[in-house]
Amino acid sequence: MFETISGAATIFAEFGGIFVDLITGKEPDFFPLRSAMNGDGVWFWGLIMTLVGGLFVAWIYRVVPLIERNLETTLMVVTYLAIGAIIFIEVIRRFVFSDQFPWSTTIPGYLFLIMTWTGCSYNVRLRTHLSFAEFRSKMPRLPQMALLSLDAFLWWGICWLVIVTSMTVAANAGNNFMIVTGTDNVFVWWFLITLPLAFVLLSARVFQNLLEDIRKYRTGETMIEQTVLGGQ
Repeated sequence: MFETISGAATIFAEFGGIFVDLITGKEPDFFPLRSAMNGDGVWFWGLIMTLVGGLFVAWIYRVVPLIERNLETTLMVVTYLAIGAIIFIEVIRRFVFSDQFPWSTTIPGYLFLIMTWTGCSYNVRLRTHLSFAEFRSKMPRLPQMALLSLDAFLWWGICWLVIVTSMTVAANAGNNFMIVTGTDNVFVWWFLITLPLAFVLLSARVFQNLLEDIRKYRTGETMIEQTVLGGQ
């Protein structure tokens, strides 16, 4: 148990060192982080990031509603427009001017990664993922609450798994100085790091939904409502 806690603390410490390096303009050293991510405390670290990180973001959402309303949608729209602009411009350049930036086929894929997973977090909040709402709405309130709670725990399990595995991949990419194909100095980890961050955002949305479900269960409000994809 002590080794698990120590390993998780080491991972947090290495993250702090990388953050300081970025602030001071130094090249981050990912080797200690990669080694720590292969240790005993990685899953305990992931659990803390999932639950404590999710609660912290949920608190920020409550304190600053502007962020809660606009963070994910802004990221989705900006990355979507960037993908469309790159593809549109590069098609013209390729067929009209017989020229093309070598990174134009790789950068959009990484931007799509950001758009997809922030969109996943956003739609968890809207409850537009597959949830069998029509079937559940006909059930008594206690089974509804039980299934909504099960949803939350399953989402947290997915967040936990993705945060750990994706952060391990990002640390390996940083340690190996992986460069985005077609570029000279754009690192792969810049994009991969957004995946665990997106699932921390998703964990926060799960907390929001579960707290809302508990409140509705206690007050007698309708718990299962029909949702529309992209609706509010």
